Amino acid sequence: MSSSSLPIPFNRPGYTGREIAYMQEAMQSGHLSGDGAFTKRCHAFLEERYACKKALLTSSCTDALEMAAILCRIAPGDEVIAPSFSFVTSVNAFVLHGARPVFADIRPDTLNLDETQVEALITKKTRAIVAVHYAGVGCEMDALMDLARRYQLPLIEDNAHGLDGKYRGRYLGTFGSLATQSFHETKNITSGEGGALLINDASLAERAEIIREKGTDRSRFFRGQVDKYSWVDVGSSFLPSELTAAFLYAQLEALDSIQRRRKALWLRYHDGLRDWAEKSGVGLPCVPEHCEQTYHMFYLLMPSLETRQAFIAHLKEQGIQAVFHYLPLHLSVMGKEFGGQEGACPVTEDVSDRLVRLPFYSDMTPAEQERVINAILQFN
Repeated sequence: MSSSSLPIPFNRPGYTGREIAYMQEAMQSGHLSGDGAFTKRCHAFLEERYACKKALLTSSCTDALEMAAILCRIAPGDEVIAPSFSFVTSVNAFVLHGARPVFADIRPDTLNLDETQVEALITKKTRAIVAVHYAGVGCEMDALMDLARRYQLPLIEDNAHGLDGKYRGRYLGTFGSLATQSFHETKNITSGEGGALLINDASLAERAEIIREKGTDRSRFFRGQVDKYSWVDVGSSFLPSELTAAFLYAQLEALDSIQRRRKALWLRYHDGLRDWAEKSGVGLPCVPEHCEQTYHMFYLLMPSLETRQAFIAHLKEQGIQAVFHYLPLHLSVMGKEFGGQEGACPVTEDVSDRLVRLPFYSDMTPAEQERVINAILQFN
């Protein structure tokens, strides 16, 4: 089968070439459980690059969000404000602890949480605001941080898409009290499964370690700060293995080169599709001038649901996998249990019907990308 007829997947994990060597090094060290040498290297990398008070690897971004819920002392009856256009764990991590999600709509340009709607959703029961940086483009953090300060609420950045992105020259994940990262195989930097919690509020750092270590002060014991460790708080086992950390460290080391490749891919899509999109009434991603995106994805906003479905089918016929993205959380089975109803988040409902994501991965070849672009140009 020639390369021109091979299927083009939506995603394919990329490798730097050092993952296997680092995993072998971890195996030879005799330490495969969490918080070994490679975990410490990953922590140091994240803390140095993003100047957070503490970085803690987790088994997933979901785990990091669940840690955030515990750190914010979320309890039954509390409310947490989050965008409806997001992955389920942006709210489920808090629902697990009894909170009621309060769904906010998104902006029609960046598809981020609409900062102008948040204040009206704040009540005496509100305990946190979750800002999701969709596609690695920053939310309007000045306005959201102002709200968080005025109402004395923790702002949690769900930065699953946004590692290394910036808002007004400052890294995403460094604004809120807490920020969560994803290293899932679909992300720019991956360990298959994996995540991290970035702690910007120093007062939360020690408790975060305890929560991550099953509610014990084991980390203090290993640093020689106590002569034995015991159960001191609630917690769970959120640590990834050393094999995961070793794989991740190889990726983090190559972050800059990975980002350069992805930027070139994103720009090629944008330049190759701009004229077609304008003629066809198709929207392209919006990146404000004050935001530096992460080149996490390339999406199109089709004119209608019917057009999107025909577009996906057209690409499928040519061996190209394109996918839609989030369904509105407020209209899901669980969302309706919390009062979600049609019309509550009109931008989310509209975008969800029309958005399609194109194949986008770090080692995508020029020939593969040209096949996708040419196939799209044939659609009308």
